Amino acid sequence: MSRQPSFDSPRLIAAIDGSEARFARESAPGHFSQITSLRCADYADFHAAVNAYLQGSGANRPEGGHNILHAAIAIANPVEGDQVRMTNCHWHFSIEEMRQRLELETLVVVNDFTALAMALPTLGPGDVRQIGGGEARMPSVIGLLGCGSGLGVSGLIPATEGWIALGTEGGHTHFSPRDEREIAILRHAWKQFEHVSFERLVSGPGLELIYRALAEFHHQTAEDLQAPEITQRALDRKEPLCIETLDVFCALLGTAASNLAVTLGALGGVYIGGDIVPRLGAYFDQSLFRTRFEDKGRFSAYVAAIPTFVITAEHATFKGASAILKSQLQTLEASPGSAILGQIRRACTELSPAELRVAKHVLARPRTVLSAPIVEIARAAQVSQPTVIRFCRSMGCEGLSDFKLRLASGLTGTVPLTHTQVNLEDSMDELGAKVLGNTASAILQVRNQLNREMIDRAIDLLLGAGHIEFYAVGHYGVVAQDAQFKFLRFGMSATAYTDTRLQALAVNVLKPRDVVVIISSGGQLSELLGVAEKAQQRGAYVVAITAGQSPLARNADAALIVDHVEDVASHLPMISRILHLLIIDILVVGVAMRRKPESGDLLTRAPQQALDDQELQGSAGGTTGARRAALGVSLASPLSRLTSHSR
Repeated sequence: MSRQPSFDSPRLIAAIDGSEARFARESAPGHFSQITSLRCADYADFHAAVNAYLQGSGANRPEGGHNILHAAIAIANPVEGDQVRMTNCHWHFSIEEMRQRLELETLVVVNDFTALAMALPTLGPGDVRQIGGGEARMPSVIGLLGCGSGLGVSGLIPATEGWIALGTEGGHTHFSPRDEREIAILRHAWKQFEHVSFERLVSGPGLELIYRALAEFHHQTAEDLQAPEITQRALDRKEPLCIETLDVFCALLGTAASNLAVTLGALGGVYIGGDIVPRLGAYFDQSLFRTRFEDKGRFSAYVAAIPTFVITAEHATFKGASAILKSQLQTLEASPGSAILGQIRRACTELSPAELRVAKHVLARPRTVLSAPIVEIARAAQVSQPTVIRFCRSMGCEGLSDFKLRLASGLTGTVPLTHTQVNLEDSMDELGAKVLGNTASAILQVRNQLNREMIDRAIDLLLGAGHIEFYAVGHYGVVAQDAQFKFLRFGMSATAYTDTRLQALAVNVLKPRDVVVIISSGGQLSELLGVAEKAQQRGAYVVAITAGQSPLARNADAALIVDHVEDVASHLPMISRILHLLIIDILVVGVAMRRKPESGDLLTRAPQQALDDQELQGSAGGTTGARRAALGVSLASPLSRLTSHSR
C-alpha cells in the first residue's frame, strides 16, 4: 500500500468558477475550515484573490509569509499545460510563476469537473442520495454528470492504486427526442442552433430554452424568465408551464445519464452533481429522471441494475481537489515523478553500496534532502560526506548544491505535460496538437535536467579548441551538420562527419586541445565509443550530447544529458533529434556570448576551479576524474541566463 503524505502544514484548497472563488484550509484529510467566498470581479488577478484570503484567514506568518506549502485549485476552465486563461473571467496566469509568487512547494490546477469526479470515491453514505434502485458493483467504472452553466460529463476508471478520471465533452453529444413534445423542442432549438446537443437543454440556459419552446408548443406567451426563476416557480407549484419545463428537464437528464451508463459500462453507478439538481430535493426524486434512465428497450434490465445518486456533499469539489493534490504529492515523493528521481532509480544498479544508501535516502525523502546540510544527509544515509559528493557526481552534478537545484526543479508540483499517443484516427488538428505537445513536454523535461556547470565546461572547451569535429550517425547526422554550419559562421574551424569510416580516419589526425562533439541518443554505439577513446588518447577533448548513465556520458570530458530515448526501429526519432538541436543552440549561444577576438587562453586555471578539481579528483577517482581535473576550466559565465530552474 502506498505511503500517505503527511499533513506537515495546512493545505490551500480552492474552487473557482466565472464569478466566485471559494477558498478553504485543509488541516487534515477531508477537514476544511475557514471557508470563504470571494467575487472574482473584485480582484485584479488570481494572485490578489489568494493573498486576500490568506490575510483574512490568518494564514500569514509574522514575517510576511504563510505556513501553507501545498495548494490545489479546481477551476471552471480547461487546464492544459502551464498557462491558464479563464474563458468566463478576466483572470489568466502561469501555474509555475504563480507557485513561485505564492511561495508554495506545490500548486496543482485542475478542471473543476475533474476534481468533482475524483471526489466520488471519497464520498460516504451521508454525501449522496440514491434515486431509484440498483446496486453498485465495485470496482467498476463510475459515471458523472453535472448541470450548471453547461453539462459536464466524466467518468472514473478503477486503476491498480486509485482511479483515473476521464476528461470528456460528452455534453455535446446529439440530443435525441423521445416523443412529439421533445420533437417540438428540438425544432424550436434548431431556429437558434445548427447542432443541438444535450448541453443546449440540460443546463441553466437549457431550462430557459425549454421554457420558451414549450410556450410555443402550447401557443402561449413566454415571460422573460431566467433559469432560477423558472426553477423556483416550479418548486412552488405556482406556474404550470414552469412545472412542465422542469419535468422535461429532469426527463432529458435521465436519458443523458442512461446514455452515459451504457457508453461507459458504469456498473459502479452514475452520479449527478452541479448547481441545479442538488437544489431540487424531493422534486427530483419524484420526477421522470429514473423512469427515463431505465427506458432503454432491450437494455432496460441492464440499466435498471445500475444505481443513480445525487451528490449532496457541500464541499465535494474541495474533496476532489484534495484527492488530486494527495495523489500528486505521492507521485512526487514516492515514484519517478521528476527527471532526477527517475535518473536515480535507473542508476541504482550501477552505484557502489555506499552511494546506493544515499540514493535510497533521497528517493525516500526527497523534500527533506532539499533543506538538509550535507552532514545530516550523510548521517541519515549512514555514509561519509565525501560519499554524498560522489553520489551527486554520479548523477552528473558538480556537487550537492547543483544536485539540490535539479532535485528542486523536479519537485515543483505543477501538473506536467505528458506524452500523448498519436493514433491513425486522429484528425490533422489532433495530430498537430499531439506532436507539438509531446515535443513541449520533452523540452521541459530536458530543461530540468540541464547542468549549467557541464555546459560551462563544454563551452570553455569549444572556445579553446583549435579545431572542432562533430560526429553523429543515422538520423542524428543532421544535428552534426547543423552544428558545423553554425560554428563555421563564427569563423571557427569545424567539420561534421556522419559516416563511421570517415570518423575512424578523421580521429587519427586530431591534435591536443581539439574538441570532438559526439551526438548519440543512446550513447552505447561501439563505433562512437571507439572514436571517443581514440580522441582522448590523442589529447583531444570529448563533449557528448547523449543519454545519462550511458558509457559515452561516463567517459566524456563534458556530458550534456538528453534522457529521451525513442524506438528508432518503429519510427523516426523526431523529438530526440529536436532536443539535440536545442543543446547545440545552447552551446552556440554560450560561445557567442563569451567569445572575444582578443581573448587568449580561455583554459587558464582559476583558483576556485583548482580546488573544485582537487575535490573531484579525490572523490570521483579513475581516469575520467583525473582528465577532468586536468582541464582547469573557469566556471564563471553568464550561462545562468540560458537556463532556468524552478524553486
